[in-house]
Amino acid sequence: MLRVEKISTEEDLKEVFSIRNKVFVEEQEVASEDEYDEFENISSHFLATLDGVPVGTARWRITEKGVKLERFAVLKEARGKGVGHALVETVLTDIKSDAATEGKVKYLHAQIDAVPLYSKFNFKKVGDIFEECNILHYKMQLA
Repeated sequence: MLRVEKISTEEDLKEVFSIRNKVFVEEQEVASEDEYDEFENISSHFLATLDGVPVGTARWRITEKGVKLERFAVLKEARGKGVGHALVETVLTDIKSDAATEGKVKYLHAQIDAVPLYSKFNFKKVGDIFEECNILHYKMQLA
C-alpha cells in the first residue's frame, strides 16, 4: 500500500534525508552541501512509504516568489509505481489547505525527466532550460 504523509518527527526527517542522499547525492552526484540548506526547518516535508517502507520524499516552502515545491525524490526501486504522482498530489493538497499560500504562485524547478509528471498536474514550463547542480531543469508554474 502506498501512503504519503506530512512528517512531524525527527525520525521521519532522518528517513527523508536518507532518501534524498541516495537519490540526489549518490545517484545524481549532487554535492551534499547543495542538497541540504538553510530552509530545511521552515519547509513542510513529506514521506512516501510503499508497504511500510520509506521510498520517496518532497517538501514545499514559501519564498519571495511564491510557493516552491522541491526536493521530490523517489528511490530507484520504487519508480514507476505511482510514488511521484502521489507525492505531487499530497503536496498540492497540503498547500491548498494552508491559508498562508492563498493567492501565491506555485512553482518548481523540474528535472527534464520529471516534466511530464508535473505537466499532469497543470504545471507549465516558464522560460528556458537551465542547469542546477549539473542537472538540466525547467522552471514550471501551476497554471
